[in-house]
Amino acid sequence: MAAKIQPSFSPGRRWKIGFDVVVRTVLVLAVVVMVNYLGAKFFRRFYLSSQAQQLSTRTLSVVHSITNHVVVTVYYDKSDDWYPMILALLNEYRSANPDISINPVDYTLDAGEAEKIKEQYKLSSVKDKNLVIFDCDGHVKIANGDELSQTQPEFERESDAGKPEFRKKPVAFNGEMLFTAMLLAVENPEPLKACFLQGDGEPSLSDSGDEGYLKFGAALGENYIATEPLNLRGQDAVPDDCNLLIIAGPRGAFSEAELQKVDQYLAQGGRLFMLFDYFSLKQPTGLAPVLARWGVNVVPDVVEEHDTKKTTSGQDVIIYNFNSHPVVNPLTGLALQLILPRPVGTVDSQNPPADAPEVDALVFSSPQSTLMGDPAAPPRAYPLMVAVEQKAVPGVASTRGTTRMVIAGDSLFLNNQYIESGANRDFAGYAANWLLDRTTLLKGIGPRPVTEFRLLMTQSQQINVRWLLLGVLPGAVLLFGGIIWFARRK
Repeated sequence: MAAKIQPSFSPGRRWKIGFDVVVRTVLVLAVVVMVNYLGAKFFRRFYLSSQAQQLSTRTLSVVHSITNHVVVTVYYDKSDDWYPMILALLNEYRSANPDISINPVDYTLDAGEAEKIKEQYKLSSVKDKNLVIFDCDGHVKIANGDELSQTQPEFERESDAGKPEFRKKPVAFNGEMLFTAMLLAVENPEPLKACFLQGDGEPSLSDSGDEGYLKFGAALGENYIATEPLNLRGQDAVPDDCNLLIIAGPRGAFSEAELQKVDQYLAQGGRLFMLFDYFSLKQPTGLAPVLARWGVNVVPDVVEEHDTKKTTSGQDVIIYNFNSHPVVNPLTGLALQLILPRPVGTVDSQNPPADAPEVDALVFSSPQSTLMGDPAAPPRAYPLMVAVEQKAVPGVASTRGTTRMVIAGDSLFLNNQYIESGANRDFAGYAANWLLDRTTLLKGIGPRPVTEFRLLMTQSQQINVRWLLLGVLPGAVLLFGGIIWFARRK
């Protein structure tokens, strides 16, 4: 009699295999959780959530410098689309510094706690909703939820009822930029003050057009630097509380009185951020001779870039060549885009005095560059920006400290049209912070807007996707596995 054939997979063996798979899966998940915990605590964090954002190196520098306790109250409707991203981002701040604590309050669900927050922070308006409140020992700054995101004009999509519906499409999330600025604000009692010169053809900080400097002013604000316009054509000199004087792209000649006021400000130990451009070739401002006394040579010409890898239009110069200096050290590996820049270098002096200011070139064009006014000259690399520092003289005290300057041969690269190109925006922040001697803010790359978002779907579309992910795909796997098992069982 033929021997009875035993099935390949007996019930006991099948149960054993199933139990083994479950145990192995649980062990793998446990290992992943433990590794993530140890990495977050002792080495680095793993970002498994789609909402998590890794903080920029400059933000981490700011967060690590905080020594006082900061309470961040998220006074928000938890059903809001932005809430998960906001909370995930703030948790990154808390993970980087335990002195930062997060207090989420949903004003739609927790009326009692919401009333306490409204009373504590004097929230009386009906519009006081969806706020992120930073509190450091009573020094309070409030970020409105509307400021956290950028949206495009309303677009049309089909609603569940089949009727057209208009919604604003999110294009950028500015949470890190705003939150880091808030931390700087609550850690410092008063912002530093930058005076933006007006009256000689300079752009305006309130102009949102391509040639305006609205975004430049916002970049300074993110570094907790307050800006205000200054006109030197009257009787007033540079104010005593002016921590930084900014002269950007003047297109008119300065009067003798204005030049004297600028010269006096520098002699007192002032800080100057000066941006020339090619427009001042036809109409000299008169500032070049003032700067020449400080060892700066502003050449009356324009650099043309002939390396096709370093220009996009023939009129711009893409900068990859940086010198070693605190202003540009964080930009290593990045690029700046300048528009028709003027060469800015050092004045040749055979016997400089012992107390002469130090003038360091910051960036250079490529070796294939020439001058627009002298095309026959052999190509070479031209310096386009310099940093100037007057070291303290023993026994001599300046009214404002020690003189510092950053002089650039272009102003257009920081206007609204070009400031977001490459690392232009970062350079503006580094230059201002070096001039103000804020070493903490000279580390790493600054925060960027998050520009990737979830798809906007109707409720019916969400249900379909949910069934697809939870039903169809797992069901297909089970069906395929069942077919294989049935075939092998035969």
